[in-house]
Amino acid sequence: MTNLPPADDFGNPERGLVARCRKGDAAAWDELCQRHYPAVGRFVHQLSPDFTREDVEEICQEVFIAVVRRFDTFRGTSALQTWLFRIAVNKARDFLDRRAAAKRGGGRMQVALKGPGEGPGLDPASPCPGPDAVLMRVERARLVRQALDELGDPCRELVELRYFGDLSYEQLAESLRLNPKTVSSRLSKCLDRLEGIARRVLAREENPRVPV
Repeated sequence: MTNLPPADDFGNPERGLVARCRKGDAAAWDELCQRHYPAVGRFVHQLSPDFTREDVEEICQEVFIAVVRRFDTFRGTSALQTWLFRIAVNKARDFLDRRAAAKRGGGRMQVALKGPGEGPGLDPASPCPGPDAVLMRVERARLVRQALDELGDPCRELVELRYFGDLSYEQLAESLRLNPKTVSSRLSKCLDRLEGIARRVLAREENPRVPV
């Protein structure tokens, strides 16, 4: 006989998953991680062009540890993934702050080294963009990240969730407890501010000696 979810879980399987997690169901926690870990990882990766795969893994682990500790604070007023993304934003910023503090304090970043023969073999020619194109993309991403940092909250979080997390206006409205029209208006104003900041950031990059 096929095991069926409770009647109130039809059409909303995530509600049932949340309920099982609240009861301490280990299989439910595994399912939650399997279902949402990849999306959280992609979201974190987009938050900074400097993040390595190891950085993303470390941040994601911190996110899901925080989820276990704070799951009782999830009220279900927004989608679970939206809640996870908001935690991820904070954990990514904490990570960047720790890295900046380590650099200011003279700390050294750890770099994984491989011995002879341990590295990957030669690959055939790739159709991907060449190093110059990749560097240009990374540089643009770095400038966007710098502009976002100067933008500050709550605009920064709104832009990150909308464009890095790909959340809809309805999902943002649920998460922020606003109506979609208000979200649209605020996002438009935030983007206007971001454009002005980005122009100043670019001007500083092109003319570092000229005050902007």
